[in-house]
Amino acid sequence: MFAWLPVSAQTQSFSFAALGDLPYGDTRRVEKKYHKLIAAINAEAPAFTIHVGDFKTGSSECTDAEYEKQFDNFNRFEQALIYTPGDNDWTDCHRFPGSNDNPVERLQALRKRFYSGSESLGKMPILLERQSVVTPGFADYSENQRWLKNQVLFVTLHLVGSNNNYDWKMTNPGQHAEFIAREQANIDWIRSAFALAQSREIAAIVFAFQGDVFLEKRSTELFPQTSGFRVSVGENLLTLAAKTAKPILIVHGDSHRFKFDQPFSLDNKKIDNLFRLEVPGEQDYRAVLVSVDAKSASPFSAKLIANVEDD
Repeated sequence: MFAWLPVSAQTQSFSFAALGDLPYGDTRRVEKKYHKLIAAINAEAPAFTIHVGDFKTGSSECTDAEYEKQFDNFNRFEQALIYTPGDNDWTDCHRFPGSNDNPVERLQALRKRFYSGSESLGKMPILLERQSVVTPGFADYSENQRWLKNQVLFVTLHLVGSNNNYDWKMTNPGQHAEFIAREQANIDWIRSAFALAQSREIAAIVFAFQGDVFLEKRSTELFPQTSGFRVSVGENLLTLAAKTAKPILIVHGDSHRFKFDQPFSLDNKKIDNLFRLEVPGEQDYRAVLVSVDAKSASPFSAKLIANVEDD
């Protein structure tokens, strides 16, 4: 694992960019805006950029041409670009009967276009480990990725909006089966990340995924039985985060509101080492530059990049 990086690499501060739920809207109206944002990110020269999914609206068709266009957009990034899927990118494709409307088929198309090989996207790609290679039992899940930067472990998880595509009423057997299989893959990838951090000289962990787990919150609990994030995040990620002293950051999108806080608790006790960044999106064409200093008492800090206005 990570044979290309020395175990004893010195921990140094660095920055990365994060964005998601972009671009939304008619191509002719928003593409120039999106390209300006990408240029603003490039000007910051982050070590890499993470796109946390939803590279199109849920009301636009899921065509190969759309995927190709967004693939080209990702390769406008001067540094490495790592992408994890959102619900608009495949689970919502059933909204267009007869036109690439099979979500599972569209997921396979995403994997083929965006997750082949051992490198990220972007003009200066970096090497990645994929769950499909590291764990043969989850050979389909090439979108679950991880990489190291200055002893900080970055991990993408395939957790999407619309309650993670969880059909809790079990009205659609195919949808339920897809969710169960992907949930097991995500749980394995979460546990593997914490095990790796424990066994190696890893100073911090950053998890990136699309879905906003708080959208399913009830007044009495964050993860009710109907939540598609209950087991993967509630019973695994949060539990393991609370057991380690290492700083952990969760980066997600889905709700389109910039937030940088510490909202997570377990058994009514705040998880002091766990931070959350929600990126803007939809009509808010901004990204976030995250500075990481794992040796600091405040290991993560965030600032917004480029409030791009309409021409």
